[in-house]
Amino acid sequence: MGDRDAGGVMIRIGGWAGPVLPLLMGLLLAAASLTPSLIPRGTVAQGVLAGASMALGYLVTQFVLALWRSLEIPVLRGAGARAAHLVVAVPVLGLLLFCLLRARSWQNDIRHRMGLSELEVVNTLRMAMIALAVFLALYVIGLLIQGLFNLLRRRLARHIPTRSADVLGLLLSALVILIVTRDGVVGALMRFADPSYAAAQHLTHPEAAEPVEPWRPGSAESLVSWDLMGKPGRDFVRGGPDARAIQTFNGRPAKQPLRIYVGLAQDSDPQVRARIAFDEMQRVGAFERRILVVSSPTGTGWMDPASYDALEYMHDGDVATVAVQYSYLQSPLALIFEADSGLDQAAALVQLVYEHWAAMPRDQRPQLYMHGISLGSWSSMYAFNVFQMMNEPINGALWVGPPFPSTLWNQANAARQPDSPFVLPVVDDGQVIRYASQYAKPLRLHHGWGRMRVLFLQYASDPIVFYSASSAWREPVWMREPKAPDVSPLLSFTPIVTQLQLTVDLALSTSTPPGYGHVYHVHDYIDAWSAVTRPDHWDGAAATRLKAHCGQGGLLGCANGS
Repeated sequence: MGDRDAGGVMIRIGGWAGPVLPLLMGLLLAAASLTPSLIPRGTVAQGVLAGASMALGYLVTQFVLALWRSLEIPVLRGAGARAAHLVVAVPVLGLLLFCLLRARSWQNDIRHRMGLSELEVVNTLRMAMIALAVFLALYVIGLLIQGLFNLLRRRLARHIPTRSADVLGLLLSALVILIVTRDGVVGALMRFADPSYAAAQHLTHPEAAEPVEPWRPGSAESLVSWDLMGKPGRDFVRGGPDARAIQTFNGRPAKQPLRIYVGLAQDSDPQVRARIAFDEMQRVGAFERRILVVSSPTGTGWMDPASYDALEYMHDGDVATVAVQYSYLQSPLALIFEADSGLDQAAALVQLVYEHWAAMPRDQRPQLYMHGISLGSWSSMYAFNVFQMMNEPINGALWVGPPFPSTLWNQANAARQPDSPFVLPVVDDGQVIRYASQYAKPLRLHHGWGRMRVLFLQYASDPIVFYSASSAWREPVWMREPKAPDVSPLLSFTPIVTQLQLTVDLALSTSTPPGYGHVYHVHDYIDAWSAVTRPDHWDGAAATRLKAHCGQGGLLGCANGS
């Protein structure tokens, strides 16, 4: 039947220690992967998830069996092993069939909550084929890794005791895999991705001619290069409502909003980019506006128009916003590979702006706010130096969709009142920090909100916010609470599988309609900004009018209404 050699960890073929139990455990996790999570999944995403779950179930079970054998604990053989297989196989296959039959209704429950049309048909066969292909690909990779381990331990066993060779071989195999994946596979992907994302910025071939208005960044008089600004920056600088549109909507005199943006290609040094942005702010008179926002873009440099358009409308255009790009990558990739660049860039810009602002006479300086969405939210929080700002605090901050590693967000969550939910905490009765969602408005608390107003806008269905690395073995806090309206009450915890589900949710987080997942709705920006900045001539009726003017704008903003 093929036993392992002395001290080795080779798989025994046949019997209870053979591949049958690992396959059954793999199918068990594949069945669990069909249960709902935060974001609805299509056939391909579900197939990849099921295949990865099956591979991990197989791997973990083989690892446990290897430990079992290394301790020389007896295993079942012959008829006893076959009977045990049957006892395990019947409920596992029954559960798999049940989950396959329920998969469509589970996904439709999430889709219904997000206003999406129902899935009429779930292509179970196609999903199963994708899952099998993913499992086999991962299985082959596993065999290659096992072959490397066996090769190393056998070579080492010639010179050191067998058990020591096993341990050292395992460590060396892990080291080789780490080096290959980090410097080989990941490095190659990054070398491919970075120029690809850079090309997507249209750095050398702008879609529009440089601005003719001298006050607009990228013009002939500007310190900022239009060609090096990148498409996200050019869209931001040229977008948004103008003074005429704002005046027409509000029926009051309005100013032309100022938008300052410096692209990543402007200079390789974040300090230099920050200085260029600061000098441009002074050139166009940003410090003379009533509202000054220091914003941090997402990983690609994108600035959500839904946020800035709304703010400019409610303050009659008397707003200046400044941002500096720090990456070309999508936020999930930038979060993993270029997090420090975003943190360094935000800190450099905030430092320059804050020092100048704090030195201004109090009756002449603008209201200063910090802002960011997604990875920009994390970097903006990082730049929030509470010790520096304690004596001269800024007016507030709006941080949207804060990523789960954000230190300040985690510190605030840790201070929540025990009777408040994890997805919508209450901290110190909301005197400084508050949380809001599409279902819970910022001013719902009846306690006073201080002079500095800090607001986290987050959706319970946003995996960027509520992803948890420990969900591989421990149920997240928010899963143990009553679910928010945009989260399926059928969501449940399964070790290993929940971690994989949330990882897939991260990749799909922006595939939802506005108001769910990681796509924040202009209506929620309106409520958030009006609560944080307290605009003049503003009440519930004004907010309703602006929401109607912006329509259903999510990613498109509300520059001209919809």
